[in-house]
Amino acid sequence: MVTIVVATTSDPASINPAYALLVMPGWLPVPAPSLLQQGIKSFANKNVRFLQHDKGIVEEDDLDRRWEEATGEAVDEIIFFSKHTAVSNRPALTVHPIGVPHLREGDVPPQGGRPGWAAPPDPRIGPWLRLLKKLAQSHNLVPEFEITLEGTHHGPITTKPTMFLEIGSTDEYWKRQDAAKVIALVSLGRTWARRWCCSRKLGQGG
Repeated sequence: MVTIVVATTSDPASINPAYALLVMPGWLPVPAPSLLQQGIKSFANKNVRFLQHDKGIVEEDDLDRRWEEATGEAVDEIIFFSKHTAVSNRPALTVHPIGVPHLREGDVPPQGGRPGWAAPPDPRIGPWLRLLKKLAQSHNLVPEFEITLEGTHHGPITTKPTMFLEIGSTDEYWKRQDAAKVIALVSLGRTWARRWCCSRKLGQGG
């Protein structure tokens, strides 16, 4: 079972965490010709698979199913990096499930998905929200950044447990490298995040 992490080059709040993720040791390209023909690059690190495309983050549906068909690997969960917007323009780091279950048949979803559909919420949303807060604090992003759990409100369509990790809420903050690094660390989970942070501290101390 693998975890898929998805980013798009069209969004700085998506591709910057992706770059922060890929500079960590252990990543190797994955030969997935059918996806590459569709403009999707892929990399592997242990049980994590990273996919990069150049469309809007909500436009590439069924990436979990497409990965399984292309590689034969079973997908356990799928994580998306994206920007967050808010009327307040307040800087924020957010976690949320996806779907548009409030829309009725015939409605047009404004940001992807299918009316009445919702992806299964990733069971790690709660633990990762707590991890996000701890990492944001350790990187001195709190109290400047608000750490929040959002409601579901968009696509893309998936069938596996899914969550979005987002940076908000304006272009200034979408491009913040410190915020991008925190999002990347969260996507690797508690064990990897602790190992990476400790190794960086040891390297600085030497």
